[in-house]
Amino acid sequence: MVYQKVNQLKNNKMVDILAFGAHPDDVELSAAGTLIKHINMGFSVGIIDLTMGEMGTRGTPEIRALEAEQAMKIIGAKFRENLKMSDSFVDLSKESINKVVKAIRKHQPKIILCNAVIDRHPEHGVASMLVSKACFISGLRKYETSQDGEVQIAHRAQNVYHYIQDEWIDPDFIIDISEEMDQKIKAVKAFESQFYDPKSKEPNTPISSKDFMDSILSKANLMGRSIGKSFGEGFTTERPTGTNNLFNLY
Repeated sequence: MVYQKVNQLKNNKMVDILAFGAHPDDVELSAAGTLIKHINMGFSVGIIDLTMGEMGTRGTPEIRALEAEQAMKIIGAKFRENLKMSDSFVDLSKESINKVVKAIRKHQPKIILCNAVIDRHPEHGVASMLVSKACFISGLRKYETSQDGEVQIAHRAQNVYHYIQDEWIDPDFIIDISEEMDQKIKAVKAFESQFYDPKSKEPNTPISSKDFMDSILSKANLMGRSIGKSFGEGFTTERPTGTNNLFNLY
């Protein structure tokens, strides 16, 4: 117990919520409002991208890294890291799992958010399984990892939630982001290379049209309306959620 407390004091990057995304902009598109809301409530948040998005049609890894940094500042996250896995080739290998486990143990989050369990982009589903499996293995004391020459302690987050991306999935719960929607859109638009820009000469993609930006608002509005609010972000769970008070539910 003393050893654990010493490690916690030395680790100034512990967070309440750690959000993983396969690519830079995944988190912004589907969970930025939720992160902003909890930051405003006093909780700490970190973001980890698995890849640099280097296989994307538009932009470059360098441009996307700058955009990701700007988006992080708009959200107000404590940090953003990139595990530099190979874009389009994220897998469930021990090497990949180990990278995620080390990140979880480093930041010791209470809640983890990660990619949708299924989506138009096949890598999102793989990333979802990767982070979910790493969350479990991170809690195994006999699975040893080290960071900066020090043995890491096992850590298992209290809950793992999967945000919903391009493909519609019925949510298990929805977070009201009505007051955070404008700031979320600003964070999304920080990725200028990826989204609608009438002056851009780069090839069009499924997410670069004006219609796609409109769809972000439409989906958030649909989620919000289903709970009697203006905008919302939906999530799926790996186990039933509970409450000790019926009045805490919408």
